[in-house]
Amino acid sequence: MTAIESPCILVCSIDMKTGFCFGCGRTRDEISAWIGMTPEVRRAVMAELPARLETVERRPRRETRRTRMARERDALS
Repeated sequence: MTAIESPCILVCSIDMKTGFCFGCGRTRDEISAWIGMTPEVRRAVMAELPARLETVERRPRRETRRTRMARERDALS
């Protein structure tokens, strides 16, 4: 089984004004359809994400799960 490339950073919250996820920049429809997309379509969407993230009104202030896990892992080292 091959891993599917994903821009998800485990900050799953949608900006109501733009419709983009605060974490990755995808829309709800893109998130739900992600697994069924071809690699080419996923790459095309990912190319748009940096510009989309610039348009969200605010960034969430909570620590992401990925950041917390990395911090905890580093503390154990």
